Amino acid sequence: MRLAPLLVVAALLPAPALPQASRPATPGFAQAERNAVELKQGMTPQEVRELLGKPRRTALKRSGPADAPGQSTLQWVYVWTAASRYTQRSLSIDFSAKGAEDWTVNSWDWSIY
Repeated sequence: MRLAPLLVVAALLPAPALPQASRPATPGFAQAERNAVELKQGMTPQEVRELLGKPRRTALKRSGPADAPGQSTLQWVYVWTAASRYTQRSLSIDFSAKGAEDWTVNSWDWSIY
């Protein structure tokens, strides 16, 4: 019965750390509101992601021919639920395309639902 003591020792050893994805967490509403003051026209999606984390929703809107990248809008939406759980606050960020895959912040707007 040498197996039992080995199992006890193995159970007491710390579990190895698992690698975790390295992506920025979306900050809480108060922190996001403070960070959003740093938003500027011309910021890249990567700069916005570093500032506010990963958006909850995304959308691509085309208002012209597919071969006219300046006619497209990429929209990111961040959503936070208020402490009361009855109100949601959201921040919508619109990016415009200067060229293929060359998006920059055009505008942003806060909403309360």
